Amino acid sequence: MRIFNIIPGAFPWIVSSASLLALFYPPAFTWFSGNLITFGLGGIMLGMGLTLSLSDFRGVTQAPSWILTGFFLQFTVMPFFGWLLGHLFDLPPFFAVGLILVSSCPGGTASNVIVFLSKSNLALSVSMTALSTIAAIIMTPLLTSTLSGNDIDVDAMGLFYSTLKVVLIPVLLGVFINTKLPRHTEKIKFYAPSFAVILITLIVASIIGQGKEIILSSGFSLILAIMSLHLIGFILGYFLSKILLKNEAVSRTISVEVGMQNSGLGVVLAKENFINPAVAIPSAISSLVHSLYGSIFVALFRKRS
Repeated sequence: MRIFNIIPGAFPWIVSSASLLALFYPPAFTWFSGNLITFGLGGIMLGMGLTLSLSDFRGVTQAPSWILTGFFLQFTVMPFFGWLLGHLFDLPPFFAVGLILVSSCPGGTASNVIVFLSKSNLALSVSMTALSTIAAIIMTPLLTSTLSGNDIDVDAMGLFYSTLKVVLIPVLLGVFINTKLPRHTEKIKFYAPSFAVILITLIVASIIGQGKEIILSSGFSLILAIMSLHLIGFILGYFLSKILLKNEAVSRTISVEVGMQNSGLGVVLAKENFINPAVAIPSAISSLVHSLYGSIFVALFRKRS
């Protein structure tokens, strides 16, 4: 039982170790591919839904300025800088589009873990993640296709249907089960974050293992671009919300929600909608980078608390 308390907090180290192992010995993780990745993300989204209830969404109406500020920054700061950094670092089209795709994704379960560990506003984090996840059904395909321009052919409707399939349906199913069978889901909630960490790690390590040669040969600029993207997201998310809302705990929460994307969703959308497998690599590396940043921010925020 104790290990399920440890796994969520050790997320950055688990995903880092698995990613390094995948680079040195890809077969350790490349078996987790194809439909397993899609089902894995669906499992993560279902787990998120099981931890949510209709009351969690009341935060949207109780603190609209907090939610709207976070929502606005989530779908403006990250997509814009995802597009800009792709050009500044002169990334190949498949990497540039992959960077735009992951920067246009909503917040994920990892952000909720980081907010919890950093003693910020967990209720706001859950509400923001839920709202941005639902909105992503429209926002992620729209932003990706709009910002990609002529770099590469983007199937906006394909992205829309994929997001509907792997996000909305599992989340709503989880919320429904949690609402109707709260006693049963209460037992599951304890394990959900740990299984989310395991599934995200398998997805990320698999994509890195499959793209080993591409990453080692031309991935340095990509890694710098992704590191810059998430650092900008964390910093601007914090300072802009602090200026607008003047609330420390809320600013920390929005910082994490803006700086951390649902990279697993980016991987699945890339795998299902683009012929070139390299489009999924920015999302895989993104998960590693934002998790490491998240652990740093936990240390900083906890210290300030």
